[in-house]
Amino acid sequence: MTSLDGTTAPAPAGAAALGRRLSRRRAGVGGTAARRRTAWAGWLFALPALIMYAVFELYPVLSAIQYSFYDWDGIGVATPAGLANYARVFTEPQLVASILHSFILIAFFSLLPVTLGLVVASITREIRSQFAGGVARTLMFLPQIIPGAASAIAWTWMYSPDGAVNQLLSAIGLDAFRKTWLGDFTWALPAVGIIGTWLATGLCTLLLLAGIGKIDATIYEAAQIDGANRIQQFFAITLPGLRSEIGVCITITVIAALASFDVVFMSTQGGPGYSTTVPGVQVYQLAFTENRVGQSSALAVVLSALVLAIILPLQRLFRER
Repeated sequence: MTSLDGTTAPAPAGAAALGRRLSRRRAGVGGTAARRRTAWAGWLFALPALIMYAVFELYPVLSAIQYSFYDWDGIGVATPAGLANYARVFTEPQLVASILHSFILIAFFSLLPVTLGLVVASITREIRSQFAGGVARTLMFLPQIIPGAASAIAWTWMYSPDGAVNQLLSAIGLDAFRKTWLGDFTWALPAVGIIGTWLATGLCTLLLLAGIGKIDATIYEAAQIDGANRIQQFFAITLPGLRSEIGVCITITVIAALASFDVVFMSTQGGPGYSTTVPGVQVYQLAFTENRVGQSSALAVVLSALVLAIILPLQRLFRER
């Protein structure tokens, strides 16, 4: 501020404060605009993926929900059916059996692999040699790089009357237990379940091994000093420390059991009879063999709801506290 004699006087305090406020406001407006531009740029980068997701995920899901309320053969005119398709899902013995079979497969696809993974991971932790540990991890992970359809074909050969399973039984003197495993009404579903156990155990073991690696080794040393044996260490340290990893394993494997398709279809196609039908195979057969697109869509929607109804509580149960 310039005085009458030409000298510059300091500006009043109020004017200085007002200038600072105006500067901050301009900076805030500029910062907000910059943040908005950044947000729009982010959406633009994500737009191609969002379009693909909408076209190949959201649209089919919404279409399946729509078709589930109609009787349609996939070609002719669709007629409204209301909730009749959903009622048949829970009343037709064949459809109810497929849902029950998927719950039975949870024991083979989820419970057995997680249990075996815990045991194998605990044993592998004791291997001191890096080379031996690496070989063990590689062998356990091999089933994961083989497609489920290919694994099912290989196991179908092993389950054949002259396959490796029956030959092994004969070699150890158990000829009475030889069977046509995938053709037996009683043993076909457990035989398919064993394929799922073989596929999932390696993944569960590696996930649990990674979880064991994050547990502080000094805790095990302290437990040994206190006199705890291996089993006590497992239940007191390892099992509680793997809470989140066990949750991930159970989530992945339960979804695989409920939504199983490739292993069952390539090994038995739901046979013999309907003894190994699961919702995934039933959805395919209803839509492409029996031309009951509406009924197929209703079963698919019910299957999705079942998966969410089981997985969401599991997520809360295994959440870290």
